[in-house]
Amino acid sequence: MKKLVYSVLFFNLLILSSCSDDDSITIETEQPDNEVVSGNITENTVWTKDNVYTLEGKVIVDGGATLTIEAGTLIKGAEGVETQASALIIDRDAKLIANGTADEPIIFTSVLDEIESGDLESPNLTVDDRGLWGGLIILGNAPVSLEGDVTEQLIEGIPPGSGYGLYGGDNPNDNSGSIQYISLRHGGANIGEGNEINGFTTGGVGSGTHINHIEVIANLDDGVEFFGGTHDASNIVVWGVGDDSVDLDQAYSGTINNVAIVQTNVSDHGLEIDGPEGEALTGEFTLNNVTIFSDNSVSNANSGNREYAQFRSNAMGSVNNVLLVGGTQGTDFTLQDNENVIDNYNNAKLTFSNIEVVLPSSASGLEDVFIDSSGLTSFTSDANNFANIINNIDDASVGADLSVFEWSWTYQAAEF
Repeated sequence: MKKLVYSVLFFNLLILSSCSDDDSITIETEQPDNEVVSGNITENTVWTKDNVYTLEGKVIVDGGATLTIEAGTLIKGAEGVETQASALIIDRDAKLIANGTADEPIIFTSVLDEIESGDLESPNLTVDDRGLWGGLIILGNAPVSLEGDVTEQLIEGIPPGSGYGLYGGDNPNDNSGSIQYISLRHGGANIGEGNEINGFTTGGVGSGTHINHIEVIANLDDGVEFFGGTHDASNIVVWGVGDDSVDLDQAYSGTINNVAIVQTNVSDHGLEIDGPEGEALTGEFTLNNVTIFSDNSVSNANSGNREYAQFRSNAMGSVNNVLLVGGTQGTDFTLQDNENVIDNYNNAKLTFSNIEVVLPSSASGLEDVFIDSSGLTSFTSDANNFANIINNIDDASVGADLSVFEWSWTYQAAEF
């Protein structure tokens, strides 16, 4: 441990008259060591909160190894772009046991962040600081639906030829570990055109994996993205990402419960939902208890769409108990006219219930929010049955339980 030595002067008038003006006492306080980590982790390893860990490039936990991260640990990603972007990758057949607590969350951030162990808020970085490192990627052997009906694929954000990063398989009960009370900040480094790293990514992760209390802040790309797999997830909060807050793909078929999304001027969609890419149109998600706070600031050249949700490319599943709040011109909840989304809605394979809306500034009614871009369904008129307009969030009876996010920086920053 490093020792910081402070000299504290005790004046003779305070306590002991025998102390002279230059008497001093030495107080030693402990500061965490910094440990740089790079390359492959090939055996069971424990990261403890008395160290700060710096990810130098890609750190890969190989199959057969388990990385355990103690509650309260601080991890910082080194700067780097393209193939040099830093990230923590849990490969197939590896495990991550990262169980933070409400009092001691595990924080992933950038080396440019001056935050210290035990702190929750950054003293120098804000929600506008994005793309400073990569993110957290967890891969498994659960089923995914891929184009051409192949059974495995290289995860988004990993360069081809890396020798790691495949996901997908035939074990729906696959176990990649336990991840809870994790805050991921300022990530999303770009490794190539249109190929950024999400804040929190899973690929083919199975139902044996426990994922809850996840926070993503200021990621350049998506907040959380689940590529196929069968795992559940709960208590997710996403604030100020540069693309979609929650993105589902490739027949993800788990249940996601209690999600809070806070968009800023650069955000794209609160939800972007795609379905299977293979021939078999199976694999339905469930999304319950969601609150989306859109952004109504003045648009500029860098502004995102700031839309509530977009359902496209075979999206299949159910969306229930959702609160939509505010927004600006074009803030909507849309069925895209492509790849069976329309058929899935008409055949009740894509359903919606119990949605409440505090209207965007540009909307006069539900018909301005719930949009069918094809005009081939009754989705817009059906909104009168599954959605209601409310005046403000105090009138809401649906949406996320925001109190469970009290541990997060988003909550402490009074973003909701």
